[in-house]
Amino acid sequence: MLWKSLKGRVQVMYALKLLTRCCNTMTEHKKPLPRRAHLITPGGMKALEDEHDFLWRRERPKVTQEVSDAAKLGDRSENAEYIYGKKRLRQIDSRLRFLGKRIEAVTVVDRPPADLDKVFFGAWIELEDEEGEMLRYRIVGEDEIDLPHGYISVDAPLARGLIGKFVDDEVTVRLPKGETTYCIVSVQYERPEWDLRPMPEFS
Repeated sequence: MLWKSLKGRVQVMYALKLLTRCCNTMTEHKKPLPRRAHLITPGGMKALEDEHDFLWRRERPKVTQEVSDAAKLGDRSENAEYIYGKKRLRQIDSRLRFLGKRIEAVTVVDRPPADLDKVFFGAWIELEDEEGEMLRYRIVGEDEIDLPHGYISVDAPLARGLIGKFVDDEVTVRLPKGETTYCIVSVQYERPEWDLRPMPEFS
């Protein structure tokens, strides 16, 4: 019985040692996550500031008055307008806090690079893929992402692969669908005619 007990303990200790070694190996080979770039274009910053100004100066006072008016109508527990207004106020305040933090955290990039043929933050880019299809993108901050209009985050795999490259360079990028090679056809830092993205409006 003593021998079986000792043998069992040795087996457990050996298994724990193997598990520890396996975990350490996985930790050593785990790649660190890339750092997020808290960058924004001048247009993106204006959109954040305009939304903050609209919510703080117009929307919040309006909803606050509606809540005050609804509260005078009687039982608040069964007052749909009052309940909805309070919920809307919480949403507005949450959004205002978020916008305030983002406005403080981001860095506005308002100058193109010295070499205008180089892909940098804020660039509009035309690419040709392996099938000869023309693709158009703009590299922007995470607050400005608009995939239907080709606005991709500077932290996206495609953008990371393009940053620092030049016109006529061929770039191979690892995407979720696999490796894809693109040729950089053009790089611009003035809004091109093909960019049809509407500017955000708050009213």
